[in-house]
Amino acid sequence: MRTLVRPPALHPGAQIYIASPASAPEPERLDRGLKELARLGYLTARHTGPTAAEGYFSRPLDDRMDELQTALGRPEWRAIFCSRGGYGSNYLLDRLDSQRSTPPKILLGYSDITSLEIFLWQKHGWVTFYGPMVAAGFEAGAGVGYDADSFARAVAETRSGWSVHLQAEALVAGEAEGVLLGGCLTLVEATLGTPWELDTDGAILVLEDRAVKAYQLDRMLMHLRQAGKFAGLRGIVLGEFPDSPPVPGAPGLRDVSRRILGELGVPVVWGAPVGHTPRPMLTLPLGVRARLRAAPAELDILEPAVTA
Repeated sequence: MRTLVRPPALHPGAQIYIASPASAPEPERLDRGLKELARLGYLTARHTGPTAAEGYFSRPLDDRMDELQTALGRPEWRAIFCSRGGYGSNYLLDRLDSQRSTPPKILLGYSDITSLEIFLWQKHGWVTFYGPMVAAGFEAGAGVGYDADSFARAVAETRSGWSVHLQAEALVAGEAEGVLLGGCLTLVEATLGTPWELDTDGAILVLEDRAVKAYQLDRMLMHLRQAGKFAGLRGIVLGEFPDSPPVPGAPGLRDVSRRILGELGVPVVWGAPVGHTPRPMLTLPLGVRARLRAAPAELDILEPAVTA
């Protein structure tokens, strides 16, 4: 059994480090996100400026690594909020693999940040947080870019669990308990064969992505199934998969998901506003025990994600 490592809770007045381990944020969106964090009462530390970008990376690799190590190592910063996803977090993992674990702190992000979240879970047992980023969620404000209640519960609730209405539909009915894990489907698949390959045994698996064609979703789900990642699963929460236009005459993403995942005998829900979503984004703590009910689609978080 992996030892669960929860970070300290986050409250107004706390200092947050804004990191860009992947691509650089748009300056206007970053500024709006920082203003929203200030409205919530947080103090934000330095962040990557737009002039530092190198191609599709926010900064050169050494600079991004130094930034992450600094953010992880300085105790005055109680949390690391990522500015955006894009691409590049995977470059940091080989170097992190040789680093000694530091005291835990909240890491919040989605999309490409999945790579860091899975790494920290597999290597160190950290609870991490799949939710809004500064320039991709917070910048649009509460009730538009992100769900304020699930965010507040995830980062500050220290006494009990809570329930999350998934605003989704049941593909396969049922109820199950397990450890909540997963993230962006492309990045979950990319862990296969690495030293931090995601162990999904006993998990409720969150899978979401964007701009995916039906055959691409089919291929990724089949890859995970053939790699044994669906053996021992307890349940699946699927996102909305936006920006994926249907192809006339071809099966849709929902059809593909029902065909492949419906054979597993576990509850499956489709269309939750997690990660890439046009709706207010939910914040889900990864690594804690949860109960999934497919109809109505509810996720009960059974234990706090943070400590007092």
